[in-house]
Amino acid sequence: MPDSAPPPAFTLPEPFAGWFGARGWSARPHQLALAEASLTGESALLIAPTGGGKTLAGFLGSLIELSQQGTRRNSGIPALHTLYISPLKALATDVQRNLMMPVEEMGLGLRIETRTGDTPSHVRQRQRKTPPDVLLTTPEQLALFIASDYAKEFFADLKCVIVDEIHAIAASKRGDLLSLGLATLASWAPGCRFLGLSATVRDRQGLADWLDVRADGKGVRILQAEGGVSADVDILISNQRIPWSGHSGRFAVPEVYEAIKKATMTLVFVNTRSQAELMFQELWNVNEDGLPIALHHGSLSREQRTKVEAAMAAGQLKAVVCTSTLDLGIDWGEVDLVIQMGAPKGAARLIQRIGRANHRMDEASRAVLVPTNRFEVLECRAAEAAVEAGEIDGEGLRQGALDVLAQHVMGRACGDGFDLAELYDEIVRAGPYQDLGWEGFERIVDFVATGGYALKTYDRYHRIVRRPDGRWVARTPRDAQAHRMNVGAIVEAPMLSVRMASFIGKPKPGEQRAVRAGHKLGEMEEYFLSQLTPGDTFLFGGEVLRLVGIEGLDALVVRATGDRPAIPSYNGGKFPLTTFLADRVRHMIHNPDEWRHLPQPVQEWFEIQRLRSEIPPPDHLLVETFPRGDRHYLVTYPFEGRLAHQTLGMLLTRRLERIGAKPTGFVASEYAMAVWGMEDLSPVNMEELFHPDMLGDDLEAWLDESALMKRTFGQCAQISGLIHRNLPGKEKNSRQVSFSTDLIYDVLRSHEPDHVLLQAARQDAATGLLDVRRLGEMLVRIQNKIDHMPLERISPFAVPVMLEIGKEPVFGASVQDAILSEAEDTLVRDAMRVD
Repeated sequence: MPDSAPPPAFTLPEPFAGWFGARGWSARPHQLALAEASLTGESALLIAPTGGGKTLAGFLGSLIELSQQGTRRNSGIPALHTLYISPLKALATDVQRNLMMPVEEMGLGLRIETRTGDTPSHVRQRQRKTPPDVLLTTPEQLALFIASDYAKEFFADLKCVIVDEIHAIAASKRGDLLSLGLATLASWAPGCRFLGLSATVRDRQGLADWLDVRADGKGVRILQAEGGVSADVDILISNQRIPWSGHSGRFAVPEVYEAIKKATMTLVFVNTRSQAELMFQELWNVNEDGLPIALHHGSLSREQRTKVEAAMAAGQLKAVVCTSTLDLGIDWGEVDLVIQMGAPKGAARLIQRIGRANHRMDEASRAVLVPTNRFEVLECRAAEAAVEAGEIDGEGLRQGALDVLAQHVMGRACGDGFDLAELYDEIVRAGPYQDLGWEGFERIVDFVATGGYALKTYDRYHRIVRRPDGRWVARTPRDAQAHRMNVGAIVEAPMLSVRMASFIGKPKPGEQRAVRAGHKLGEMEEYFLSQLTPGDTFLFGGEVLRLVGIEGLDALVVRATGDRPAIPSYNGGKFPLTTFLADRVRHMIHNPDEWRHLPQPVQEWFEIQRLRSEIPPPDHLLVETFPRGDRHYLVTYPFEGRLAHQTLGMLLTRRLERIGAKPTGFVASEYAMAVWGMEDLSPVNMEELFHPDMLGDDLEAWLDESALMKRTFGQCAQISGLIHRNLPGKEKNSRQVSFSTDLIYDVLRSHEPDHVLLQAARQDAATGLLDVRRLGEMLVRIQNKIDHMPLERISPFAVPVMLEIGKEPVFGASVQDAILSEAEDTLVRDAMRVD
């Protein structure tokens, strides 16, 4: 539907008009427009800049309606009116706090409550018996609701659903699960309207279609807020040497600290949890003024995160080092500076993070980008230019995942069950599944009911049954309980709880001192902790801890001192470089007029690269071959992100092996990929080597042999509910889950290669872990446009990716820097020689 403006006749009723007036405020046009749409029963998507009052706009229609329905509410008929869904628990809690202020000041007498994984059981029971007027929750909690035996009755009188930060969730498996849940709510409450709120979005119509789950065919109205002030974005070019490789940013810490001192409150964003730990530690090392600086990331305990959020809200902190946990929507009024350590990897993500400063629509948010290596200088400049031009990137909407669909089918069977045809009609109203055919739907239902052809002889995989009346229901109460304990579309890496160790008594001679688990500090990936031995130290929660030992699912630690602790290695929280920014970087490199905006060392780097090798046109691919030591290297620069480059490296090594070139390894970075071997690689026909047909048989053959597919299948098996991590009375460890999923994977490959879970795993691998679509587009783009440069020695552009070779995933920070510095000295000296 077309963009709309509010009808001139629509005005706020009392006491709302009086509440705005008492503060000297007036409702913005987009707030009135969304309130009007809501009150007339329309579904709508609001796109508004950060600080534009989107959240209040979303609730305004519901609050007005509830204030006018007081007699029904007071008559003893409790019913849920509005459901608010946030991608983050912290955002739901923050919205409740902010929403209660106008509700209390206007004397509306409404019950507004949250429902997250942290909600106590007695509160859940009370909410079931007497629902609040407004409930604020998360996608996972909605999936749990839908799988309950009272859900249909609970949501029967629902009038409004608000989905906040819709852009952050739609193009993901969580978005698939949420869209299915919204379609279910539309079936249970046909009169319900659906409102979406978003600050940064590229495809407005796509998001509106995602939100359009009602059966009435009325569509979703798109509202675009006018106004907003462009962000004030700077790039911090350190006085220190700009590293050729690495992502720590340690060299710029003194300058970052000075910026923090001058601001009221600063959010220091990093892209991974390990970077957060390191940056927090480095800031404390230079914190001579004793400034209150905190740490916030997803592995810290809920208590610790809540404590930091409360201190921020109270204006008690000078800075917070954080990851994507603070990306979205939360209004921290005292924040006036955002620092992005390292390249943001996407313009939309940068705009989202910048919006945390000031959080007011009519005031410019201030941000500083800190590139941590030479290529990141280019990426930061490209992101800055994109923000200045008002250009937004973002992935398009996705085809719905089959494992998520299987989970939803099981969830619908856990309540009052479902009729096959009715459920199909409901599912295809969810945007990601609108193209699902009947045959594909029946295969999913059969999979949930029997496990599929190859597994149907095993009773444990029979989870739903068909009653005599034709409705499908959970086979047993235990099956329903197991489903509810494993709801969600995120499979976390195996985690261990990090707990303080307390020692018990005195040991007898020759015995070890007994310990027990104490206060929980948070969680860390099992992969990292398994590489440590008792006595090793590491950073966590901004402290140096010493590992005492691992008991069950607990890592027991004590506080320690040490100048070389290991840095936690988290697989989560790493972002790929967006296609949009990659294209901007390629054009920037090709255009010498853009070089003048770059630091002098980077300009010199470009000039010597052009002299020694080549800087290709943006639609060409540069491939360099050169000897170094006893190896021969092939280095190429697609600028397509680490995932696509890793896939390219895997496939190129297979092709090189087949033609007898004897490759021995490869390494990938965000910007480049290097292969090496014992024989000269320069005679290879590069057009044949980089032909798009490598994504056919080569990819299939590699996937069949790859451990990556087993891991991907294992995640799909858990999301679909075929394998449960959590069971009534016990929890499986990661080794037990892996053993079970690996066994099933081998059985299905041999006996049912077209099984729906194998399909789901291939789809995941192609779109996520391997970035096959992006790699394929690149290979087509560079056909007959490959510039091969046989060189006598390493080129300037090759230095950063060469420094990635042999790098271990976990190092003490000072050790890693020393090794990189020594390697850089040698590589740079050879690369930058102009003779």
